[in-house]
Amino acid sequence: MDNANHNILPDDEELFVTLDMDDGTQAECEIITIFEVDEQDYIVLLPLDENGEENEEGTVYIFRYFEDADGNPSLENIQSDEEFEAVEERFDELLDEAEYEED
Repeated sequence: MDNANHNILPDDEELFVTLDMDDGTQAECEIITIFEVDEQDYIVLLPLDENGEENEEGTVYIFRYFEDADGNPSLENIQSDEEFEAVEERFDELLDEAEYEED
């Protein structure tokens, strides 16, 4: 597993994306990080509440992340439990590394 390519965005660099949800609503999300697992990029999004604040539940969304030849981003759902578990494990490692660096 190649984990060399990852970035947890600095606190002073906040980027946002709006997701179209299955129920027809939209969710404003902050981009937490983009990282690679097994040569596939993934993105972690933190949905914000109606006031633009972090959700109280600590919910995050994780998607496959792609960019086309022009650099336009697109997201895709993770289809298998095995893939999701590997991505979730790597994200947990990144959180631990970021927490360690803060101390």
